[in-house]
Amino acid sequence: MKLLERIATAPISWGVCEMPGWGHQLPVDAVLTEMAAAGFTYTELGSLGYLPTDPSELRAVLDRHGLSLLGGFVPLVLHEPALAARTRAAAEEAATLIAGGGGRFFVSCAVSHPHNWRLVPLADHQWSVVAESLGEVSQIAADHGLIQALHPHFGSLVETAAETERVLDAGDTPLVFDSAHLHLGGGDIARQARRYLDRIALVHLKDMNLATADQVTSGQLSLMKGVQQGLFPPLGQGGLPIADMVELFESTGHQPWYVLEQDAAIAEGDPTALDRLRSDAHQSVAFLRSLEPALAGTRAGPVTSTEVS
Repeated sequence: MKLLERIATAPISWGVCEMPGWGHQLPVDAVLTEMAAAGFTYTELGSLGYLPTDPSELRAVLDRHGLSLLGGFVPLVLHEPALAARTRAAAEEAATLIAGGGGRFFVSCAVSHPHNWRLVPLADHQWSVVAESLGEVSQIAADHGLIQALHPHFGSLVETAAETERVLDAGDTPLVFDSAHLHLGGGDIARQARRYLDRIALVHLKDMNLATADQVTSGQLSLMKGVQQGLFPPLGQGGLPIADMVELFESTGHQPWYVLEQDAAIAEGDPTALDRLRSDAHQSVAFLRSLEPALAGTRAGPVTSTEVS
């Protein structure tokens, strides 16, 4: 499959976020219409409950807009043995929806609580619990024909480069390589891409304004405020080596699925939001299209099991 045939998007690019208290949300039909107009044919679920939670209704809504489901982001409490049964039930419910909606990837995120993602960092003894829990979630996902992949995320329990390394070393769960969140966690994303190449199941592509990123990581700005101040510009217009990352994945034959994400947070009553987000999406797609000629000769390597046809 060519690069542009493996590009999805997500509702977060139109301001619909899984993180609690995240600004104004546009109506479903407006967001899906914009996705299709930008040329996307695949999307992630976005915040659970934003799109229909009945699989047949979900398929029907996406079908109306010429879209298919790629996967879904699922925050889970993985470190508390007392909550294991509740976590398994939540994972089963999410897997049923993602698989029933035609999805392929179960994107997990380790959190302290569904409504407060990082209360305190994990203690030493909790990392093995997280690894064991991820193994159980992987089995639940596999039982539904899905691939589970862990998403290190700013503000979650797997946030920093050290935390990402620790949880990956503790088990064999595949990785969601999110260029921006790994950078926010203090990682060297070029080194991480090479180190974890065989673990990457899915790539979330974001470019980033590095000066604004520094304000977020120093605590001068919240993540949402940073996003509202332009933390994530269109691809190719920030400071992350997006073209280099894509070239690495494509030239090695890895050829994963990509989710084009430019996290957006919409202020209530912002009359310019939709036009701005539409322009950003089209510019990002144009940037990826501009990479195609240079990548045309890089696909000789074998395609890994993470590419789902």
